[in-house]
Amino acid sequence: MSDTLQRWLDEEKAVLEAMAKGPGAGVSTPQQVAGKSGLELMQAMLRGELPFPPIAATMDFNLVAVADGMATFQGAPLARHLNPMGSVHGGWFATLLDSALGCAVHTKMPPGRAYTTAELGVNLVKALTPKVPRVRAIGQVIHAGRQLATAEARLVGPDGTLYAHATTTCLVFEAR
Repeated sequence: MSDTLQRWLDEEKAVLEAMAKGPGAGVSTPQQVAGKSGLELMQAMLRGELPFPPIAATMDFNLVAVADGMATFQGAPLARHLNPMGSVHGGWFATLLDSALGCAVHTKMPPGRAYTTAELGVNLVKALTPKVPRVRAIGQVIHAGRQLATAEARLVGPDGTLYAHATTTCLVFEAR
């Protein structure tokens, strides 16, 4: 096992242990999010103080790190994610990348602001199989304005192999 893969697995274990101590999968209440920035919400989720999205279990990936304008998700491509040709379905790539992109944008939201994906572009550049034990989708904001945000992400293996890259445009608005 490579040093990078071992580090990734250790980081994932620590995050999963923290999240397991919290409320589990679900959606935060308005009271839980009131007055908090997007970055504060994402950090609270990593500490297990807020629920994490149920899609994480469905798709076998989860948030492992956030910073201002950045979000990293880690996933395990499994046999249940395969397409008829025996490689990981493009929808799994897209969902993992969309999560990293959206959460990177989320970290730039001040209290009371929200966003939604308006456009998602995904480029698959190498087939992925369950032989690759983990991949990371690393999202980074390019621009975060009052009404529009853009971000880019890369899906990489522990050896640095690029499997896909993506971009998004998000609409930014007042949260209800």
